[in-house]
Amino acid sequence: MTTWFVSRHRGALAWAGQEGLHVDRQVEHLDTGDVQPGDIVIGSLPVQMAAEVCERGGRYFHLSLDLPQALRGRELSAEEMRACKARLEEFCIRRCPGEA
Repeated sequence: MTTWFVSRHRGALAWAGQEGLHVDRQVEHLDTGDVQPGDIVIGSLPVQMAAEVCERGGRYFHLSLDLPQALRGRELSAEEMRACKARLEEFCIRRCPGEA
């Protein structure tokens, strides 16, 4: 089992380290084809990628923030992330059959 942390943001990496998260592989971009059953993927993935993680038997933990509009679109420090109540929330995502 591999624990992946998917982020290109320095603040998020610092936050993960300060929170004591065990990470086997840190990547800026996840190739979902590398995810094996039982793997844990942590990050803020687009929904279709999160669904692929779940389809492959992985577990997806979203890095959630209560982000005010004034902080959107900028790099956050680990301290700012904590102030925005950074947390990991597990989601089980599946594709619905058919087309919209």
